[in-house]
Amino acid sequence: MVHRNARLTVAGRLILVRRVLGGRPVSHVAKEMGVSRQCAHRWLARYRAAGEAGLSDRSSRPVSSPTATAAATAAAVVELRSRERLGRDETARACGTSPRTVSRLIAKAGLPALHELDPVTGIALRASRRTQVRYERDAPGDLIHIDVKKLGRIPEGGGWRVQGPATIDHHSGRDRKVKLGFDYVHVAVDDHSRLAFAQILPDEKGTTCAAFLAAATEFFTRHGIHIREVMTDNAKNYTVSAAFQGQLSLLNARHITTKPHCPWQNGKAERFNRTMQEHWVYRAPYVSNQHRAEALAPWLEHYNYARAHTACGGRPPRSAGCHQPHDRVHLDDRSFNPAMPSDRCRAIHRCTHRRETPIAAAICACFHPAAARSTINSRPRGVSRALRWGTRTSGS
Repeated sequence: MVHRNARLTVAGRLILVRRVLGGRPVSHVAKEMGVSRQCAHRWLARYRAAGEAGLSDRSSRPVSSPTATAAATAAAVVELRSRERLGRDETARACGTSPRTVSRLIAKAGLPALHELDPVTGIALRASRRTQVRYERDAPGDLIHIDVKKLGRIPEGGGWRVQGPATIDHHSGRDRKVKLGFDYVHVAVDDHSRLAFAQILPDEKGTTCAAFLAAATEFFTRHGIHIREVMTDNAKNYTVSAAFQGQLSLLNARHITTKPHCPWQNGKAERFNRTMQEHWVYRAPYVSNQHRAEALAPWLEHYNYARAHTACGGRPPRSAGCHQPHDRVHLDDRSFNPAMPSDRCRAIHRCTHRRETPIAAAICACFHPAAARSTINSRPRGVSRALRWGTRTSGS
């Protein structure tokens, strides 16, 4: 292609050719035009072979590319990414190609990043900042991230997500004096293994948070994980509540808080919240609040015991090969509590794929093998403080 310092443009090449064809020596014309004799002979030969069309720039693309991705595969990648809004790793597994190839095809198609899209409609809404500086503790239990996600309750019938945005009155048949209120989803994520625990509770008071911490402790203990530090935000239900601080004292665990107005420092809990919204909260048009609540436990089991995590090398958090230092707690099937063996997770898969229950259609969407995403976003500010909490790694 013609660059800004090029001696000859298409018009200049035509002038060179006409001067040579007029009887002047090639070397003299080349010197006048500021190019080599070889360059002048090249444009002269192209003019004699193809006329003025031969003086235009040619594509540098090779005549054949035997290892190029098939057009059908490229179309399947773009179609699956646009329809399901999956990350590159899940799309690569579904289409039988490499993640880097998927990234290249997505960029070539001009598709926006997943974090720029609305999780339900797929409409581009926002952009986000990223950083490659991340931290991770050395062993399970070294740090537990705790957070609360507030969700509006779903009215009977499903509201506008079921009825459609064109519906004028989404509150028909409901007493408007009775407020629907909110569900408070308390989450706890292990910094090292990404093992997660979540409960839907009626509020986010200090006593409720303390009860959730006790339940989370029991859950992690069943998996051989002893909690040594807990990270939360600066909400008073964590920092001032005597019940929550008392529970921390019982665990002999250190309490770490994030910098004010910097939620990305508790990024693993925030990332889990986003994944939870994409694959449970907004994954299906639930017809009632109870309908959505019943879908949480099956999805959480899938998240912990079956879903592939990019941070775990494509394995679930309970995998023995996930982040495996010498002191790694091996979460194999023998270490599971009998109340939730791996057979139970497989049974849920079979049940939901056969659609044997009223809510199976919604849960089946959560369990579809291509329904997981692994786009990880974090914030660039507060990194130095974050690194003091753990060790710097190449990924989180």
